[in-house]
Amino acid sequence: MTRRRVLVLAHTGRPEARAIARAFLEGLPQHGVGVRLLAEEAAALGALPAAADLVEVVADDDPAPGRGCELAVVIGGDGSILRAVELTRATATPVLGVNLGHVGFLAEAEPEDVDDTLDAIVARRYAVHERLTLDVRVVVDGATVAQTFALNEVSVEKAARERMLEVVVEIDDRPLSRWGCDGVVCATPTGSTAYNFSAGGPVVWPQVEALCVVPLSAHALFARPMVVAPSSTVAIEVLARTEGAGVMWADGRRTVDLAPGARIEVRRGAQPVHLARLHDAPFTDRLVAKFGLPVEGWRGRGERRLPSLAAPPDVPPEVPQEESL
Repeated sequence: MTRRRVLVLAHTGRPEARAIARAFLEGLPQHGVGVRLLAEEAAALGALPAAADLVEVVADDDPAPGRGCELAVVIGGDGSILRAVELTRATATPVLGVNLGHVGFLAEAEPEDVDDTLDAIVARRYAVHERLTLDVRVVVDGATVAQTFALNEVSVEKAARERMLEVVVEIDDRPLSRWGCDGVVCATPTGSTAYNFSAGGPVVWPQVEALCVVPLSAHALFARPMVVAPSSTVAIEVLARTEGAGVMWADGRRTVDLAPGARIEVRRGAQPVHLARLHDAPFTDRLVAKFGLPVEGWRGRGERRLPSLAAPPDVPPEVPQEESL
């Protein structure tokens, strides 16, 4: 019988993250579930538990640390989860986040829920959801000079504070408008509560397949956030007359310098990201809980209470993959 295995990734620079990682490192093997760690993180966590035969350490530069793992448990904020997505994308390993950040919109569990989360993993009480991603390429003089992906967003921004970025935005091979701006954000529904949200873009329910296009401080009459079809291609061309350079960010983690004349093409990603969910609460409740939205006075039909995000639902052991939520 193939041994179950979980990849554990932690922001080991934080004592709380190390303590929670140790809880998974010791708790999962007690139930016969193996744990895989990256070498640097294993060293930061100290001595291995008694069931050391169920703990595997792989090199930090392993190109596919999630291979053979049913799940990747990530302990940290949304930045740690985005890093985990990079590490597990090649193997499509579902990612489950334990939040140590401020809002932690991508995370599914809180630090105080560690025991419940361990139980849910052992009993396979979690559902796996696909999340739409973005594929992006940078073209200069007709040649592709960079390619990457994003789960949350791709942003094209000015590189110097004192200068504006001049761009022409194209949707589905047709020019839309020219903007002098601080930049442009292209976001997924998952990323609609991240940079897109801060930039004044719309919050998009994850069940909706769409791409958001949001100008940043654009000097133009038509400079409103837009929602386009998931089949659309968005292109941002940095005008050749632009003074200075720009920069492209993917999920705030990977950058490409942009010279005047660069063209950035963004489209729906060919490969989705898989996120593990412990809770079946509607997305509305997630917004209320994560942003602390005021809902006092709500009665609804039959004075229903707001569901809690604290306890995992009773999901059968054989969990099918579902549409994103």
